[in-house]
Order: sequence, then structure tokens, then C-alpha cells
Amino acid sequence: MKIAIVGTGYVGLVTGTCFAEIGVSVTCVDTNSEKIESLKKGVIPIYENGLEEMVLRNTKAKRLKFTTSLESCLDEVEVIFSAVGTPPDEDGSADLSYVLAVARTIGRHMNQYKLIVTKSTVPVGTARKVRAVIQEELDKRGVQIKFDVASNPEFLKEGNAISDFMSPDRVVVGVESERAEKLMTKLYKPFLLNNFRVIFMDIPSAEMTKYAANSMLATRISFMNDIANLCEIVGADVNMVRSGIGSDTRIGRKFLYPGIGYGGSCFPKDVKALIKTAEQNGYEMRVLKAVEEVNELQKSALFEKLQKQFQGDLKGKTITLWGLSFKPETDDMREAPALVLIDKLLNAGCQVRVYDPAAMSECKRRIGDVVYYATDMYDAVLDADTLMLITEWKEFRLPSWAVIKKAMAKRIVLDGRNIYEKKEMEELGFVYSCIGK
Repeated sequence: MKIAIVGTGYVGLVTGTCFAEIGVSVTCVDTNSEKIESLKKGVIPIYENGLEEMVLRNTKAKRLKFTTSLESCLDEVEVIFSAVGTPPDEDGSADLSYVLAVARTIGRHMNQYKLIVTKSTVPVGTARKVRAVIQEELDKRGVQIKFDVASNPEFLKEGNAISDFMSPDRVVVGVESERAEKLMTKLYKPFLLNNFRVIFMDIPSAEMTKYAANSMLATRISFMNDIANLCEIVGADVNMVRSGIGSDTRIGRKFLYPGIGYGGSCFPKDVKALIKTAEQNGYEMRVLKAVEEVNELQKSALFEKLQKQFQGDLKGKTITLWGLSFKPETDDMREAPALVLIDKLLNAGCQVRVYDPAAMSECKRRIGDVVYYATDMYDAVLDADTLMLITEWKEFRLPSWAVIKKAMAKRIVLDGRNIYEKKEMEELGFVYSCIGK
């Protein structure tokens, strides 16, 4: 089976590589010629555990190819996945210009039946627009060629994307014809031989499922952060509260961890887009607006704790950040709480030292040399007045506190992910504060 994946970002590259791994002949397409040339040489533009080895293996086996020209491979493939970006416009709505540009190219150059599958996260009604654009181009050419559109939203977790794709807990597919359903079943069956879990539905429902899923997870995070903030005020322990409510099978334990807010490429963008979709249809998403508001406020939680530690006088203080990416096992800093915190610290006159196992280059690309980029976690705390834990990378879980005590100017630790124990930290001689205690 031969397919094309348009867009070699996070979703497109993982999708194409994983399909190639199970024997599909995949052509990945991107208009960025520099990125395509790098991929041909085995240089991976994103950090994702296991991806580089898989790309190299399948490129060598000639199951995975890269090109800048979609039209050059259209005649060879039956299924085209559109995995291009849908960045938020200024009003929060999803920008569909790249999605529709792909559809226009397909309509101008297709010569036989194609199934066009939207993999990008797109608002309800996008498939209808894709169909209209393709048909418009076919009409201009004066040709009648059958085609189908489908929706196949991704549910990949950054840092665990390969495992998620190869062993999915579910695959959601929106189709409108039996032919499209058979093609998608054939394509996904190798991943699901032990427990076939493709959920077929109508296209609008598939499009909505992606937004609803991410918005629910974002809601759980903001809810727990709201609870954590109240716990601090009334003297409760949010970790005990989380354990108490998470044991209820109706609630469960996942995504009930308080912290300093969610970030990344999905939750912030998708929550905004769903709010905007509702507005465009005359409805207000009251809960999601609160979710977004709580999240933005939560990104400043550690800064407020720092101000209290120094009675508002932060000028000249040296502050260390452990972690920059929005979550562990990725270098992604899109909407990362670290960016908000760094900006506040610099504006307050602080000297900022940072360390992250993967995101140092990405941080430098975004903000330049306004902070000190440490060589390791211990270099980062040298002469620091406060250590802030931002991202819960595994190497931060059991550091040598004896070394850190000697290196720091003051022994203050602000834990934004609640990975340390307050009693233990205080016994070691640190002033310690976390979220929700």
C-alpha cells in the first residue's frame, strides 16, 4: 500500500514513520526544502524518543521517502494524509490556509480516485471545506474523478508518540463512504491485530472528538490547579485530596496533578479553537473560558511564591530554573510556563540560570542569550538564591542535595511539579514550597 503524508511536523513525521515501520510505502511531503534535505540525511527536526532510529531504518529500507512536491507522487498513492499546521489566528480560531492549500493541490493534479484524510486538528466542518475546494479544482479542469474525504485525528502524547501510534488505545476515523472505511480499516489493521479498536463515525463527530478530548484533559488540569490554590489557603494538602478523589472510579487518577499550568502545541490551541468555534455558532463555552483563565494565572504561581520569599524585592537575585520544555521527554516549548516565568523574572531584575536535558537549543532560539544556559543541573544552581523546578524530568527526581546546598547562595526550592517531599526537604535544610500545600 502506498500513501503520502503532507507535513513533516510532529504529527506528520511520526505518522509517516510508523506506517513505514509496518510495511507501508510512505512519501512525506513538505514545502520546506531545507527540512526535507535534512530528513533525507537522517537529521530529525524534533526530539522524540525512538523516532530518529525508526526514520533511519525505514529510509534505508526505502519504505520512507521525502519530497517537496506533492504532485510528483500523487499518481502513485491512493491515500493522502494532510498533517499540516493549523496555527491559531489572532482571534483564537484555527488557521486552515495550509489545509486548504493541500486540498487545492490535490484537486489540480489528481488523475484517479483518492482518499484525502485530515490528520491535523481542525474545527468541525473542515472536511466539508476540503471537499468543496477539491471539487472546485476538478470543475475548473472539466474532469469527473471520484474521491473521498475522511477525518482521522491524532491522539499522540509528546515523549511517548511512537508507542501511542504503534499500540493505540483507540483510532478515531470519520468517513462518509464504504470505500473510505475499507481503506482505513486495511491501513490500520496491522496496528490492532490483538484488539481491533478503530471507532468509525461521521466526519463532524470525528472532528469534534479531538477538540473535546483535549479540552477535557485541559479542564482536569485547571480544575486541580484551582483546587490546589484553595488548598494552600485553607491548609489542606492537594496530594491527599488528589488521592482521595482519584480513587473514585468515576473520576480516576490521570490528569489530576497540580502544577504550574499546561502548555504545548495542543491544549492551549485546541481550547482556544473550540471556544471560537462555539462563538461562531452562537454559543458560549463558559467552562472552557474558565479553564483557559485558570491556566494563564497558574503560570505565574511560582513567581508569586518567589515574591513572597523576598518581600517583593527581586532585583539582583539569581534564580535557577530546572526544566524549560512544557513537559518531560520533549524539547517543545510552545506555550511553556517557563517562558512566562523567565519573562517575569527578567522584568523584575533577576539573573536567570536555566538547564533542560533537551530544550536548551529551542529556548535559545526563542529568547536568545538573555539567560545563562548551564552545562548541567548542578552548574545551574551555582550561587543561586532560589531553585525552581519547572519540568519534571527524571534526572531531577533524585539530585545530590548535599552538592546543591554547597553551590547555592540561599537554600530556597520552589517545586512547580510537586515531585519532592516537604518534610524531607526541610530536614535537609531547605526552605521548600510546592503547589497546593
